[in-house]
Amino acid sequence: MTDLLTKPAATAPASAAQRPSSDRRLVGIGFMLTAVSFFAFLDTSAKFLGTIEHIPVVEIIWVRFLMNAVLIVVMLGPRGVMRAAPSKKPGQQILRSALLLATTAFNFAALQFLQLDQTSTIYFLAPFFVAALAGPLLGEWVGWHRLAAICVGFTGIIFVTKPGFGGIHWAVALALGSVFCHSLYSLWTRYLARFDAPRTTLVYTPLAGAVIMAPVALWNWQMPPDALAWGILLSMGLLGGMGHWFLILAHDRAPAPVIAPFTYINLLLVTCLGYLVFGDVPDIWTLVGAAIIVASGIYLLFRERAASASAPASSSTVDG
Repeated sequence: MTDLLTKPAATAPASAAQRPSSDRRLVGIGFMLTAVSFFAFLDTSAKFLGTIEHIPVVEIIWVRFLMNAVLIVVMLGPRGVMRAAPSKKPGQQILRSALLLATTAFNFAALQFLQLDQTSTIYFLAPFFVAALAGPLLGEWVGWHRLAAICVGFTGIIFVTKPGFGGIHWAVALALGSVFCHSLYSLWTRYLARFDAPRTTLVYTPLAGAVIMAPVALWNWQMPPDALAWGILLSMGLLGGMGHWFLILAHDRAPAPVIAPFTYINLLLVTCLGYLVFGDVPDIWTLVGAAIIVASGIYLLFRERAASASAPASSSTVDG
């Protein structure tokens, strides 16, 4: 009340003008929460179909991308797809699509052996991989502050994998492979944004998975045993496609440093789903490792925000 009385009347219009920006950020946060919810259900579905319904992983992967492609055709229409298809970098678009296929294949395979909370925690190493690879691939070098955050974040994986306590499960390598491919996928997405419109990139996204996996999946095809399995299998393309769509909408409404921390809600969601569906309870080592990775990731985001606000636009090295 005192502030309202002491501030000059001229500040009122400025405050009102700020409301749309704040509202857009809140909407962006809401879209991000929706996106991570879709992704949490996507991973849960993949694990359920593979471990409970015993459907081959290659079949799950192919149907996920096939239905994603169908969803894009429904959203854009056949003419819209044809208009968006021409690319200035078609080879790079196909490579990006192949990287998403590799990301999904490694992740779905890892889910057959690891708990949801474990794969999700390992997956949150992706920002550290992106920060480390952005320098040699895109010329976006990081300073020592963020390099230290990357090193600390990687120590969190030690707690999750528990080396020396019965050995590291071999499926951890699959999860790390998924993280690495996802990091390259993110960098290629950033690179292609300089040349192609978002719709063009969206059209190419499921291409590799739908085409490359078709002969392998059909050769190993196994009919889903019941209506529940069919429903979950067919819904995976919707879950993945809508997740990516809301992710795009979130970044359109709010800056990345604002919405990125809310991706960590995924850890809470998959932990709850893992317990409800599979009876999995995270151990203390996974919780400690997740805390280290999340804390380091949030610090990395704050350094990114500070560097973006202070560094000249022409600088290729971020002293963060």
